[in-house]
Amino acid sequence: MDRRAFLTACGIGAGGLLLPGFAGRAIAAEELGDTLDVAIKKRLADAAMSTAKAAGATYCDVRIGKYLRQFVMTREANVENIVNTESSGVGVRVIADGAWGFAATNELTAEAVANAAKLATAIAKANATSQTSPVQLAPTPGVGEVSWRTPIARNGMTVPIEEKIELLMGVNSAAMAAGASFVASRMFLVNEQKYFASTDGSYIDQDVHRIWAPFTVTAVDKTTGKFRTRDGLSSPMGLGYEYLDGKAEDKTALPGGLIAHGKSYDMREDAVAATAQAKEKLTAESVKAGKYDLVLDPNHLGLTIHESVGHPLELDRVLGYEANYAGTSFATIDKRDAHFKYGSEVVNIVADKTQVGSLGAVGYDDEGVAAKRWDLIKDGVLVDYQATRDQAHLLGKTASDGCSYADSWSTVQFQRMPNVSLQPGKTKMSAADMVANVEDGIYILGRGSYSIDQQRYNAQFGGQLFYEIKNGAITRPLGDVAYQMRTPEFWASCAATCDESDYRMFGSFFDGKGQPSQVSAVSHGSATTRFNGINVINTARSLG
Repeated sequence: MDRRAFLTACGIGAGGLLLPGFAGRAIAAEELGDTLDVAIKKRLADAAMSTAKAAGATYCDVRIGKYLRQFVMTREANVENIVNTESSGVGVRVIADGAWGFAATNELTAEAVANAAKLATAIAKANATSQTSPVQLAPTPGVGEVSWRTPIARNGMTVPIEEKIELLMGVNSAAMAAGASFVASRMFLVNEQKYFASTDGSYIDQDVHRIWAPFTVTAVDKTTGKFRTRDGLSSPMGLGYEYLDGKAEDKTALPGGLIAHGKSYDMREDAVAATAQAKEKLTAESVKAGKYDLVLDPNHLGLTIHESVGHPLELDRVLGYEANYAGTSFATIDKRDAHFKYGSEVVNIVADKTQVGSLGAVGYDDEGVAAKRWDLIKDGVLVDYQATRDQAHLLGKTASDGCSYADSWSTVQFQRMPNVSLQPGKTKMSAADMVANVEDGIYILGRGSYSIDQQRYNAQFGGQLFYEIKNGAITRPLGDVAYQMRTPEFWASCAATCDESDYRMFGSFFDGKGQPSQVSAVSHGSATTRFNGINVINTARSLG
């Protein structure tokens, strides 16, 4: 089997298993830096828009995309898989007779995109026969010809695959030398080359990059057969390969001798620490269930923000239009109108599509709306949601929030979560200062297992590392910890958050939504935060 055939076989197998919706032709790694010519994309877009107009569409937008993805997977001394995929094509969306229509083609010719525009218009007209009210688009002025690029220092797609394997194998070797029983490390890189054009007069060329390098270390007690794991504490980022430089000046000392990574990540250092902590977890005392004050590190709290704030404030969930992946939302519009108390006065949560280094950062969304920042929860009060162009009028807004996204040229763009972040406190406070003020609590780091109900109201969260806090000091590691919450009660218990110097981002690289499902990526920033009197349960099972 030749190299390309091998990559194709591996790419289809891994892509279909791990990443739904990411299918594309497998390509050689050296081709991953190629881009589409802007002049060609503009001609294709104009062909689609003029055809749609002639067919009776009142609005048309065109997305021409080239989506590149590379995944490298290793375990101990072995490279398990390398996947390189490319997917290119054109998606055409129109409004005709007040209804939406969509069609797509993977042929980058004027004839093919014109045919897609005709089909999209025909579909819209067919949809209009059963639509109860016409689509209302919030006005979005055309911006002409503009471009935006993720500000990166080094394009991860053009870094030789040998260098990436050398890094991952070095991580594995360091973990095994430190006493790990098993280790698996991975690297995910995404490059979305997206060209958007609309009959509003926009021609927007964007080049978006994301990177993530997770790992899992396992320690086994050979006497008892008991094992414990610790995942990497990195966050996926909207950065280039420079994220893996591991610069010493981009680290923060945490209580208990732990280290936080900012916009640079030392994967080897974290793997060695993970090995020691996985072995430490083998003898950690099981937690005693009860009420505790929790000190939550940003790389843990990010998931709680994602599930209990980010998803519940998606307007399509609020309105009941979207019910996949854990349902709708308790945070109905009447609560906003009633100035609902979502949390304590220290809780200020913003949506932000402009944050440098974040997964959700873009110049414009997939409807041509400029990225912005806005309040969701202000001084603990619910004040807003996340809306797209055709949703804005439902909130009495005159403009979209720029929350539209599609994970491929072949899928329809719809409302997706922007970066949603808890703002740091204004009083100077480090994580060590916060721990010093806790008499009886638990310090939690890292993402663990979780569950949440169909309205995002009742939930349970675990983590990677748990430490007992007694009289202002971390005393020992704990095991089998999970906390229970009702969303507004949990956020009402938020007592303090550290200052901006402790602010860090967590991320969700593969966030699923919709049916057929699509995947997006978002970041959630916060500083270390304290929640008082939270119910903690013991997750260990009694085996007799």
